[in-house]
Amino acid sequence: MQIREIEARDNQAIETIIKRSLESFELDIPGTAYVDPHLHNLADFYAKEPYAKYWVAENDDSEIVGGVGIGPFHKGENICELQKLYVAPKAQGRGVAYDLMNVALTFASEHYDACYLETSTKLDVANRLYEKLGFDRLDKPIEGSDHNAMDAWYLKRFSS
Repeated sequence: MQIREIEARDNQAIETIIKRSLESFELDIPGTAYVDPHLHNLADFYAKEPYAKYWVAENDDSEIVGGVGIGPFHKGENICELQKLYVAPKAQGRGVAYDLMNVALTFASEHYDACYLETSTKLDVANRLYEKLGFDRLDKPIEGSDHNAMDAWYLKRFSS
């Protein structure tokens, strides 16, 4: 397994993984990544954002099996957002999400004071991973959120 920054050639594969995952949880609705206008071109989107990156996990057959991003969220408080963590079903249960999260959180801790994420309570395995990695569950979203379909919010503060 190799984790690397996304390239243009990866766009279609990661878009398919994200959409199929959301469909499997009946989250292919407005207010989720499913309708993100940049989903078809994540490589270009993240390349243009300051202090933002998207990584993909590639298996030994050079097939994209997952991805995760970090982007700015609340500039006034120097908070980033963990974005679009998805792993293909064939690669789930093998530590891919954990490895992706470690790469993303290392980058985030170098550029931000905290990392925020929004998710669904339907994604039980993901929620357990966030808590294992030191995220605290919030009672409500941080102001400025546009993912109104999500019902679980987490924040991880980095020590300075």
